Amino acid sequence: MIQSLRYYLSEHPSIISFRWSDSQSWGNTWVFLFISIAAYIIFSIFLHLFLLLLFRNRRPLPLGPIPAVHSLSMALISFTIFAGILLSAAAEIRDTRWFWRRYKTTPFQWLLCFPLGTRPSGRVFFWSYIFYLSRFLHTFRTFFTIICRRKLSFYRLFNHSILIFMSFLWLEFSQSFQVLAIILTTSIYSVVYGYRFWTALGLPSKCFHFVNHCQIVLLGCNVICHVGVLLLHFLRGGCNGIGAWVLNSVLNGAILFLFLNFYVKLHLEKKRKIGAGKESGETLYSVKDKDI
Repeated sequence: MIQSLRYYLSEHPSIISFRWSDSQSWGNTWVFLFISIAAYIIFSIFLHLFLLLLFRNRRPLPLGPIPAVHSLSMALISFTIFAGILLSAAAEIRDTRWFWRRYKTTPFQWLLCFPLGTRPSGRVFFWSYIFYLSRFLHTFRTFFTIICRRKLSFYRLFNHSILIFMSFLWLEFSQSFQVLAIILTTSIYSVVYGYRFWTALGLPSKCFHFVNHCQIVLLGCNVICHVGVLLLHFLRGGCNGIGAWVLNSVLNGAILFLFLNFYVKLHLEKKRKIGAGKESGETLYSVKDKDI
């Protein structure tokens, strides 16, 4: 079974022969990227305004098992991408070990810094492409939130749009650091969406902000890895796709700023509610993770 999984996740001919091109990759043009992001933002705003006008009392509309099915699907997809890119990275390290010995490069340095001239083809870029496509499925949570809770935040729209944009840059410019970024993101998302599926079934949830803390761990790891890429770029003579990496870093910084702003407001609101609960003789302890 392990050999079969390794074959289908890293040794299949369609994975090895993958190339980011018009003939093999759906959605690989700049026109498609900008139209899809614009359509996502416009439709989200339209749906939000339409439901506000149609249902002024803001009562939630039940979606049944759809959010739970979506969470389960995203958890399985994220775990598959995590396993696939992990096995593919190990296979690439095995097949190109001779090249690294010649240029005194370690596997960890390769994970952070692709050599100059790297082309978007092969195993790891196949899974990078699957990750890019999965970002479109990730946006469905926005529509669920609008329908169920009548809430649409700028952070959610910006975060989902930037994730799609950055995933495209990884492929278009063979950007360094993307392998580690996908490993970190899919591992965290597997846990987060598994937790959301658990709570969607009505099972007990944690009393702390589980999703928020997972997001903090992911953002913190990204910051550390970005520092590593910058150091390797100057110490090793350059990393491939460094221009896209700079833009990626700026966008990640914007996401980090917006998230910290949201996180601080969330804790201030929690303290205010706890203070109000104490004054009225009540306890407010349970917190839900529905705003990320």
